[in-house]
Amino acid sequence: MRSFNFIAFSAIAIVLSPFIGVGQQISPPATNPTSRPSPIENFPVALRPDIQVERYMNVGPKAVRLLVQPGTGVFYYTNFDGKVFRVNTSTGVPVSEQILSADDHGITRLQGAIFAGDHLFLCGNISVNNGKGNKGRMVRFNIKTPSTKPEMTVVFNTVEYGTNATTFDHGWNALEVSPDGKYIYVNTGARTDHGEVQDNKGAYPNARDNALTAKIFRIPADAQNLVLLDDLAKLKEDGLIYAEGIRNAYDIAFDASDNLFAVVNSSDYDHNDDMFWIRQGHHYGFPWVMSGIENPQQYPDWKPNPDTDPFIPRSAHAWAVRYFRNDPEFPKIPAGVKFTTGVQNVGPDANEYRGHSGKIMDGDNTGVTTSTFTPHSSPLGLVFDRQNVLAGDLKGTGFVIRNSLGSRSSMMKPFTEQGRDLLHLQMTYNSLADNYFVKTTRIVDSFNSPTDAVLVGNELYVIEYNSVQGSIWKITLPGSGKSKRKK
Repeated sequence: MRSFNFIAFSAIAIVLSPFIGVGQQISPPATNPTSRPSPIENFPVALRPDIQVERYMNVGPKAVRLLVQPGTGVFYYTNFDGKVFRVNTSTGVPVSEQILSADDHGITRLQGAIFAGDHLFLCGNISVNNGKGNKGRMVRFNIKTPSTKPEMTVVFNTVEYGTNATTFDHGWNALEVSPDGKYIYVNTGARTDHGEVQDNKGAYPNARDNALTAKIFRIPADAQNLVLLDDLAKLKEDGLIYAEGIRNAYDIAFDASDNLFAVVNSSDYDHNDDMFWIRQGHHYGFPWVMSGIENPQQYPDWKPNPDTDPFIPRSAHAWAVRYFRNDPEFPKIPAGVKFTTGVQNVGPDANEYRGHSGKIMDGDNTGVTTSTFTPHSSPLGLVFDRQNVLAGDLKGTGFVIRNSLGSRSSMMKPFTEQGRDLLHLQMTYNSLADNYFVKTTRIVDSFNSPTDAVLVGNELYVIEYNSVQGSIWKITLPGSGKSKRKK
């Protein structure tokens, strides 16, 4: 699938205006004959009567992450180009103020951000070797008061490894803080679609995924100046790798019982998009298994052809450029490794799948559970009601947004016209399977290009990406009255 990868988005994004200085406000676009017209956008629609939706504010281009500073309740958001914004509400109207840029933290492709107390952690990627290579980087800033210039500490840099010339290089992105505040979990996505060679036109011969990709790391929150090597044994010895075999978990989050979950963008093959219960030391299958389906490229006699393999969409980029190919050198499954399966979706929504016969099925009709969401739907913005402040059937449950829209996605459309929606997740542990099952229900529809969400009390805020101007939407859910956001 064309997973949510901002490298792809940046290729079509407009050139941004000159640098906006620290504390400078972003004004709406001027309404003159030469200005670029505002994008046409949908207004999200609640699908149940006890939910209200309203626009909270407009945001600038390429918004990626939305976060809240603990204790103050102040919103921050980041964009892909490395800018960090604080939302000032002192006048009663929320206004964006830029506080940091890539020049301040050195991350030129910023994809992860989270607060741990007063410390703002940022994570992303740096192009090296004339754009042919990549380094992951994490920093933290001590953000105490709005008037103080934040102090930066480098948490880690990785060694250089090959990027690639495709849309499938996902990089370092999602962050989550451990419940005790001692660790930062960080996802590093695959640099491939499904484990194929990506050598960036010969710059990194025979390069596939490596020790620094397709994993979730756990980094001490007080770490300084670490250097992460492309050395699997060393990274494990140092206790930095938490889980493996995860193609691209663009969001990770703890539930009310301190279980860590991740939502994953799957490949251009018609795999479902997994949700995983992330446990230390587990391997989740990539690149050999995705959504419980074996990757056929691992078999030396495989000859990919959409005429004989309906799981290959003809519109897929990986098919168009022949990344699906006979690949006798594909790595073997490591000896002794056991794969952990994904959370099983029991419906009634987002549970379409392609069956072994090649036909598209709906789990509601077949009684089959799926791992986990509709293929090519790009789940993002995973959150849980950790404080049990919501009411009724929403209390203590989870939520996720789908970035892709079936009616406008050539690969998702055969499965559903739906998407760009908010899904309600009711998780149930099954002791026999030692895994979770999820009841998935659509509760808000018609977002534009949602990328992240935060839950504050009974208010869920969703931020949207746009090359010109995005939005933050406020979704008021039925609450128990236990918690409200500080103003």
